[in-house]
Amino acid sequence: MKGKNLRYLNDNPGQPAQMTRTGFLLLEHFSLPAFTQALDTLVTANLLRPGLFSSRTFGLSEGEVISDLGLVIRPDARIDFAAIQNLDLLVICGGYRTELKADDSLISLLRAASDQGVSLAGLWNGAWFLGSAGLLDGYRCAIHPEHRPALAEISKATHVTSEAYVIDRDRLTASSPSGAFHMALDWIKGLHDKALVEGIEDILAFEESRYRRIKPAENVCVSAPLREVVKLMDANLEEPLELEQLAAYAGRSRRQLERLFKEQLGTTPQRYYLELRITEARRLLQHTELSQVDVLVACGFVSPSHFSKCYSSYFGYRPSKEKRLVK
Repeated sequence: MKGKNLRYLNDNPGQPAQMTRTGFLLLEHFSLPAFTQALDTLVTANLLRPGLFSSRTFGLSEGEVISDLGLVIRPDARIDFAAIQNLDLLVICGGYRTELKADDSLISLLRAASDQGVSLAGLWNGAWFLGSAGLLDGYRCAIHPEHRPALAEISKATHVTSEAYVIDRDRLTASSPSGAFHMALDWIKGLHDKALVEGIEDILAFEESRYRRIKPAENVCVSAPLREVVKLMDANLEEPLELEQLAAYAGRSRRQLERLFKEQLGTTPQRYYLELRITEARRLLQHTELSQVDVLVACGFVSPSHFSKCYSSYFGYRPSKEKRLVK
């Protein structure tokens, strides 16, 4: 294996890259897997091209922070206004049991970071804290399904999606450890190049292509019957199943299925199915050379006008305006 990644090293030896300074704010009960997935990409990028990223961890106080796995972490420093002046990206690391509570001092710090041009990110339910500070108004974002209703309630001008991760201008959000990994890779690619991202994937032995759709059933905390329904939806995007069919497969009535979606995912089965299809359509438009007609057929839409209307409603622009990322 020696030399496997040599082609990624010192790609531009005559053009030293500016270091990007990142900070991770670790909240109590933060998701350790989500944090390490994001951090690992930065560390690995530095192995390939030294000096690209610096990283520091912060806490809300001087004390230790307990992760969701019960491991105790002592951050490098307490977050304050002086610290954010030396950052390019501040990542708010939340977790399943992280209390959704932001005091005035944290909100002031986040707003100050935004005012200074610092990019802001949220892992797991980190987006809630950005939303509570009013820093997601007009943005699309990702947050763990358990906390989508809470974010939608306190930040009504935010487009809360069901995606594993979202990068919208200077806001980066991820709803799961896998989403954090993909989010960090996409962010690094935007700063540098695809070759570096491929090198990171090689070293980390990541088995899936980053362009492969992340299975939604693997990233949501739902009951077994609902998980089976979501899997069925994901496997039948081209020819969507009727709600009665999904209910029958799950051994539930239509009303029971609707109640499960409302209680556990905060939405209706129809809306969730549409989000799956629209999200897959966007992935295909961005990362393949398929025509718009091929994409709408592959995702179960009956006509270009219907597809365009649904796409515009969900993403805020027509599918013809989607940026192609394939080279």
